[in-house]
Amino acid sequence: MTDRIKARKARRQRSYRKGRWAEQIAAAFLMAKGYRILNRRFRCPVGEVDLIAVRGRRLAFVEVKVRPTLDAALWAVTPRQQDRISRAAAYWLQSRPLEGDQDIGLDVIALAPWRWPRHVTNAFLA
Repeated sequence: MTDRIKARKARRQRSYRKGRWAEQIAAAFLMAKGYRILNRRFRCPVGEVDLIAVRGRRLAFVEVKVRPTLDAALWAVTPRQQDRISRAAAYWLQSRPLEGDQDIGLDVIALAPWRWPRHVTNAFLA
């Protein structure tokens, strides 16, 4: 294995670990706000959602982003990712009938070093 491939593999592993850490922080942040985590890292054939949480009548599909600044984290959710998250949310909803009338939100939690997480509700439309 060349040094270049090893470096790429190490960088990918660091990114994966950082993403898992960010999702843990985001889940704890949501729970502190009264949300119950229903699913973590939901994957399906059409996409994935980092966190699925509920609080009262609100069902949130949450994308978690960590970047050097909170603004950079918010801008990191591209239209392509928004589409992937929307499709995965629709897939999740098809397989689980809703109980009553629930408000559905596509949220973003932005994380940056030495900053409180920023939770943006209804960050984008499906």
